[in-house]
Amino acid sequence: MTRAFSRPALICNSQSGSHDPTIREAIEEACRAAGKPIAATFELPHDEIPDAAALRAKDIDLLIVWTGDGTINAAATEAAGWDGAILPLPGGTLNLLSKALHGDRPAPEILADALGGRVRRRPVPIVRAESGTAFITIVAGPATRWAEVRETMRQDGIVEASRAAPDALETMLNAPGVRVAGQDTAYPAIILTPTETGLRADGILTEGSMDVLRHGLAWLGGDFRDGPSEEVARAETIILESEAPISLEYDGELAETPSPARFALGMSTIDFVATA
Repeated sequence: MTRAFSRPALICNSQSGSHDPTIREAIEEACRAAGKPIAATFELPHDEIPDAAALRAKDIDLLIVWTGDGTINAAATEAAGWDGAILPLPGGTLNLLSKALHGDRPAPEILADALGGRVRRRPVPIVRAESGTAFITIVAGPATRWAEVRETMRQDGIVEASRAAPDALETMLNAPGVRVAGQDTAYPAIILTPTETGLRADGILTEGSMDVLRHGLAWLGGDFRDGPSEEVARAETIILESEAPISLEYDGELAETPSPARFALGMSTIDFVATA
């Protein structure tokens, strides 16, 4: 049985477009109602993400991360070596890790279950690469340009996003694709997902105008995995190749790596709290 948590801390980002003071108050109230008020708040961008030493110094046993997937990734990395657990709550654009652990539920409801002991605590499978670690997915290939369009829409609105969309479409359809080593077919993007038994690689399909439209809508709508795709490999280690440097999206954060690039299954060094 999971030991009850008693000293929660909160990470949030007051400058994020997804930050809602009403939800923040509901999170704080849920902790007070459970008799476990928030013991420390780390408010980005003014405060730093706490490392293991900072969490131990405040005797924190539950780190509530109410931000996007990229910040959750950074918090888990900084907290390595701490013996508490991380509770991701939906507070960003995609919220993929929160959905994977809790389903598509509101933050206060998830928190009430966690503080009430209705949880499972465990490490989660991850994707390891030379350039970073992902807790949900790594998307590799030129179609990651759609992530820039999505961010433009979030920050500047649909008009500015519509101006960036043609370049993303051109890149997705015509830039050198990415393929699994040993295979001939290249894709505009390959999605790497960690599972308990290995990495799963899915190549996105753009065989007709409807596929292209569905991918654009999937990226802009939040979850790129909703577009048409096919499984192309499943293994503990997968190597991707391209005729150009490979664009990447790690849990919502953009990067680039030389080709070939090696990706391997791993397990997180810190526990996460799941309520679903």
